[in-house]
Amino acid sequence: MTNSTAERARLEQTLLALEHAAASRLKQARGQSLVTGPDTEAIRHHLQTGYDFAEAIPTATLVSDVLAMLTRWDLDSTHPRYFGLFNPPALPVTVIADALVAMLNPQVGTRTHAPAANEIEQHVLRHLAERIGFSADECAAHFTSGGQEANATAMATALAHHFPSVPDSGVRTLDGQPRLYVSEHAHHSLGKAAKFTGLGAQAVREVPALATGAMDVAALEARITADRGAGDLPFLVVATAGTTGIGSIDPLGALAELAAREHLWLHVDAAWGGGALMSDKLRVYLDGIERADSVTWDAHKWLDVPMGAGMLFYQRAASTGAVFRVSTGYVPEFEGDGSEPYLETFQWSRRFIGLKLFMALASLSTDGYARLVEHQCAVAEELRARLREEGWQIVNDTPLPLVCFTHEGIGGDPEAIQLLVEALQARGQVWVSRVLMPDGQAAVRASITSYATDGNDLQVLLDELRACTATTEQPP
Repeated sequence: MTNSTAERARLEQTLLALEHAAASRLKQARGQSLVTGPDTEAIRHHLQTGYDFAEAIPTATLVSDVLAMLTRWDLDSTHPRYFGLFNPPALPVTVIADALVAMLNPQVGTRTHAPAANEIEQHVLRHLAERIGFSADECAAHFTSGGQEANATAMATALAHHFPSVPDSGVRTLDGQPRLYVSEHAHHSLGKAAKFTGLGAQAVREVPALATGAMDVAALEARITADRGAGDLPFLVVATAGTTGIGSIDPLGALAELAAREHLWLHVDAAWGGGALMSDKLRVYLDGIERADSVTWDAHKWLDVPMGAGMLFYQRAASTGAVFRVSTGYVPEFEGDGSEPYLETFQWSRRFIGLKLFMALASLSTDGYARLVEHQCAVAEELRARLREEGWQIVNDTPLPLVCFTHEGIGGDPEAIQLLVEALQARGQVWVSRVLMPDGQAAVRASITSYATDGNDLQVLLDELRACTATTEQPP
């Protein structure tokens, strides 16, 4: 056997082993505790005594020890009973995809080096653009490191669209303060983006929400009118399709009408909630998103691929050139069809992000993805019903798989809810978090993050809730 043949055989064995490990991961995880507790001193001691980098460590030993460290000391957010942030387990085929990308390491920043990788990404993005309701022939899209980059890029693009002098001369050339508008429950990445782009945090207007958590369109319109009257320069409205805290969806259709009437850019942050677009049944809850100028959608939140895999979609293909176009003397010129990624995005050198989503779509099909997201919504609905049966109160209203709840014996007292959450986490069988509701009251927050979560996992959550509330000073 030649060296190259032996190397290919080892690679095939490695990929098969990766697929097997990924497929068995959830089965193994179910019987394990989610939480071991932070032990920084133990971690540092292990690293300091075992890794002085003076001598080489055999690969098998190294892999085994790293896996043990990550399993022992990290929170297992891939567990079916992890009801926390949007960190789903990766589909087995996507683990193989990331391994292939690491092995081949294509430079996706330019088509001259990676025409196949770029076409694969654009093929996936055009398909998903159609799920949004954009024209695949007229829109533009690219992968990002995540929602933070996507939201910041959309903000910079909207600024350049409304104020063409800004990309070259900066905001100091404007005769007023640019203003952008977000719900009070919008993601905090937007505030960070305003600082990052140089607009400043004070450029962001937080618009009050209704009792449901959705943005108050009348309050937004009044705020825009007042700001224009004061000499400010409104340019951007950001709607959220699935807030992180309670899963509320802003009124996308009404906001699209207002943005069109006021000549403002409409960006929809659907980083998590965009997963609903995969289902014809759930798509109705995001009606109006097709009228947005740009959309953020994270594949690593609800499409079950490894981080990071953000996406940014533009309704019009010519949106980004003014912000990112440069001229170099060292990048080979691409003479084929299609734009150069480094001229249309903030990133330059970039990982082949889109392969994992391409392989997931190919292995599942769009209908298969629809079944996954619909299953998680059905599990959330089952959780709501079972909580009510046991006397718990559901305090958020969303069709998405996120359940916020409390009990009259606990109420919405933030300290009491925090104690309950900490008790649940300490037992290690489930992981939930505390959330502050629009009215300032607190609740327990449970997100159905894993596609493997089922009724048995819900029963464990209910049993744990019962055990923890039985020991509180104010039992239900």
